[in-house]
Amino acid sequence: MKRLLFLATVLIQFAVGFSQPIHTAVPERQPGQLDAIAMTAPAIDCVRIGFVGLGMRGTSAVERFCNIPDSRVAALCDTEQQAIDRSLRTLRAHGIDNVPAYCGTEAYKELCERDDIDLVYICTDWASHVPIALYAMQHGKHVAIEVPAATAMDDIWKLINTSELTRKHCMMLENCVYDFFEMACLNMAQQGLFGEVLHVEGAYLHNLDQFWDEYWHNWRLDYNYKHRGDVYPTHGIGPDCQVLNIHRGDRMDYLVSMDTKSVNGKKHMEKRTGKECNDFANGDQTSTLIRTANGKTILLQHNVMTPRPYSRMFQITGTDGYASKYPREELCFREETLAENISPDYQNLSSHAALPDSISKKITRKYLPQFVKDIEAKAREVGGHGGMDYIMDYRLIYCLHRGLPLDIDVYDMAEWCCISELSRISIENGSAPVAIPDFTRGAWTKTKGFKYAF
Repeated sequence: MKRLLFLATVLIQFAVGFSQPIHTAVPERQPGQLDAIAMTAPAIDCVRIGFVGLGMRGTSAVERFCNIPDSRVAALCDTEQQAIDRSLRTLRAHGIDNVPAYCGTEAYKELCERDDIDLVYICTDWASHVPIALYAMQHGKHVAIEVPAATAMDDIWKLINTSELTRKHCMMLENCVYDFFEMACLNMAQQGLFGEVLHVEGAYLHNLDQFWDEYWHNWRLDYNYKHRGDVYPTHGIGPDCQVLNIHRGDRMDYLVSMDTKSVNGKKHMEKRTGKECNDFANGDQTSTLIRTANGKTILLQHNVMTPRPYSRMFQITGTDGYASKYPREELCFREETLAENISPDYQNLSSHAALPDSISKKITRKYLPQFVKDIEAKAREVGGHGGMDYIMDYRLIYCLHRGLPLDIDVYDMAEWCCISELSRISIENGSAPVAIPDFTRGAWTKTKGFKYAF
């Protein structure tokens, strides 16, 4: 009997221990270091921008900023001269001459050291994002970093601490929060149309079969080969976190993740190397479930390996309504919600079926933020993923020009990027729960009831 009691006690202790989330280190703030919640910086009359990385994303960014008011392309940098020359031709086509340019693996340092640059806009490969951003902030520049800004927890904390110490903005260029349907749904959520939002979903489901070889030195496939977990979470989780007001009255508490084995990833590597590959780290499909401090849930998926329609799986489930973007935009509300918030004429509509497209489009249009309506024609003309890139850049300059807090702050960057390493930790520990750090270190409650000022 004693032996059975002993074994039962051990099993209970093991089960309780396993149910406790795995924690990662949270560094303490240094003396005099303050949080960056709703941080502002002095208004800038004309934002002078230095671009580092002129490949797939950087080239189009330079083109967009030729069309954005209150900004100026001040310098260019890349490791290859042909990329620089391509962007210089773009600038000359817009009547912009004599822009200084720097070429080389550490040439970004010369750009960051200039005293006529306010913002460093980083569009390099993932591995070089953090050192460039740190150097730029340390030399008095705001930074905007392509996604994902960082992929390791140590690097995430370095970006947070440097931004807090220097009081320089560190924004991640997550364009998907600026897509038209997502912005309309965020406004609906903040106006209460969905009631209390309980569950959201997001994903990056994009078969990259035809695109792997377009990445400089094949860096993206190589990253998937070496890293397990959801390595590209920000497109899916960014809109979700905004809807849930993460670190603005709620925070992500913990996650659990699991993945499939690698089949297509392994084949891609074998095709390019001619060698057998038995150690491809990233599963073809990765799924992550997150719970927040206020009892909300987030479902994320990542799959760039199998044939399927492109989807970011954007979905909102609330006590009074529902929205979904893929495979088609859909809204669903209670009849009384429609009557109160849209029109009393909407009667006899089912609350367990999508609204007719004609009504759904009217609602989406009504709740599209006014500033988006004001620049929509220009955004669609200039382009960038249908216009959302232009809206993202416009808002960044709008806020810097007026000395306002940015829509996406350094804590958003951290929360959206941390999923990469934390999902790996969960998977490698049998899908154990992993705690998501409070990157604000206690400051997230200061903005309870926050609403985006669109």
